[in-house]
Amino acid sequence: MRIGIASDHAAFETKEFLKQALKKEGYEVIDFGPEICKSVDYPDYAAKVGYALQEGRIERGILLCATGQGMSITANKFPAVRAAVCNDLYLAQMARQHNDANCLTMGGRVVAKELAWEIVKVFLETPFQGGRHMRRVNKIRKIADEYNRH
Repeated sequence: MRIGIASDHAAFETKEFLKQALKKEGYEVIDFGPEICKSVDYPDYAAKVGYALQEGRIERGILLCATGQGMSITANKFPAVRAAVCNDLYLAQMARQHNDANCLTMGGRVVAKELAWEIVKVFLETPFQGGRHMRRVNKIRKIADEYNRH
């Protein structure tokens, strides 16, 4: 699975930790930045991952900022992105099973690195349940498509 990852300065260390853990597990990881820990604007990095998901260059995205909220808000501007703030294991499981989320966002100032890794594993390993949830995900897609036509 090809995974894109990015952060802002508030979650840079968590990004670096997760990037190494993902590579160790055999995932193909594309780091969209930043390359060093310096003050940056999270929308710039969320957009990089959003474009990559939209264009099919990656299968899943992981975005990290102080809370996960700003990254989620930005990433969800892309019609093909279903980003979910998951600062615990249950939310990660439900985001995948029920919402077919393809982008995980977390707070580097909210979640310890070790827990962040557990959340990532749940997010990547949990399949979408389909069924009644597919109907709902299709409605989300339809709303995005209709809005973008206007």
